[in-house]
Amino acid sequence: MKQSSKPIPLLPVLTVNFIGMLGYSVILPFLVFLVNRFGGNEFIYGVLGSIYPAFQFFGAPILGKWSDVFGRKKVLLVSQAGTLLAWIIFLLALYLPRTSLLSVDSTSVGSFIITLPMVFLFAARALDGLTGGNVSVANAYLSDISTDKNRKANFGKMAMSSSLGFIIGPAIAGVLGSTIYKEVIPVLAAALISAVAIYLIWFKLPESRPDLVNPDTNRFKIRKLFSIEQKECYKMKKCNDTSLQAVFSIKYVPFMLLIYFLTFLGFSFFYAAFPMHALKNLGWNSLQLGIFFSFLSGLMILVQGPLLSFLSGKFSDASLIITGSLLLVVNFCLMAAGDALFIYIAAFLFALGNGLMWPSYLSVLAKLGGEKQQGSVQGIANSSGSLASIFGLICGGYLYGETGSLTFFFTAGVLLLVLLLSFRMPVIESESTV
Repeated sequence: MKQSSKPIPLLPVLTVNFIGMLGYSVILPFLVFLVNRFGGNEFIYGVLGSIYPAFQFFGAPILGKWSDVFGRKKVLLVSQAGTLLAWIIFLLALYLPRTSLLSVDSTSVGSFIITLPMVFLFAARALDGLTGGNVSVANAYLSDISTDKNRKANFGKMAMSSSLGFIIGPAIAGVLGSTIYKEVIPVLAAALISAVAIYLIWFKLPESRPDLVNPDTNRFKIRKLFSIEQKECYKMKKCNDTSLQAVFSIKYVPFMLLIYFLTFLGFSFFYAAFPMHALKNLGWNSLQLGIFFSFLSGLMILVQGPLLSFLSGKFSDASLIITGSLLLVVNFCLMAAGDALFIYIAAFLFALGNGLMWPSYLSVLAKLGGEKQQGSVQGIANSSGSLASIFGLICGGYLYGETGSLTFFFTAGVLLLVLLLSFRMPVIESESTV
């Protein structure tokens, strides 16, 4: 069955991506306050943050491979259904009695209490992470419907839709969370958003790959389900082999996954440390934290939309990656300052650096994946990011408890390594277009 020559519109997948980020970001302004209220500390906040990427590490590659075999649309439905169920469990946690299950007083990780609602929060984040392969599958979907000419611009639009969700989500949480119902209404809003996403995927999102790889259903093997069996493959760009070994055999993919890992590691330090920094050093409340994240994402939209569209025709992906990485290093150095003015200047550099670097990086990675292995490449990349987030969020929370704002210098150091590695990108970009 041949794919229709009629171009598939971008709006449905951009909308699904926007809704996914909206549902995720709606908890950012109040999660740190919720952890404190349920008996946690900096370390527990970091561990809770790491639960999602920890389970995503196992789930994303499987969902990515399944999307290569069974189609992007079906896997996106499964992923979003898991997110909806996770929000229902999260909502239940808000109504449970705060029964103490375990009390810890340690010199290394501090003092905290594990309560019944905290356990439900962990369960909700674990389920959402296990089915949280929607980002990698959405990226594979976008690559399916993109050409070499518009790929970078399309990934810029995808990043812009994520940033737009990141603007509205914290804003909704800040406004709705300031009512007498506190976190209940934002969580209900997140559940409703997930239900809307399921509707859009089911009724509005066409399958991007009607010419799917046909699995051998007559000889079912669990090893084949997880793509562990090895196959011979001579033309990697057209290959149907989605095994881990085959993906790592693609030239430059291991190097690109290293950059993916380090970028997520640095960002995870920031996302673990900054809410605590805002709470303890800046004295912010959930509304102020929501305003900051909305401001940050608003700037990202300007960068990833009109600015990136303007620059993409004048500069190569490699040059944008190098420039963006440099701006991110400077940003995190400024972030260590305790002054709110420097924080907002740093946010401007964060938006500019990330907005230039990340869509350009994803564009190069998508070219390396080829037509048949796109879901597998994106799924493994997503897992490398999840693995980095596991370490980054736990270590970021712990480091902030031990060193305070110096944690942001650790982040700057990681992004400095990304900058140095990025000087190899011109060669990779030139060879990926051959």
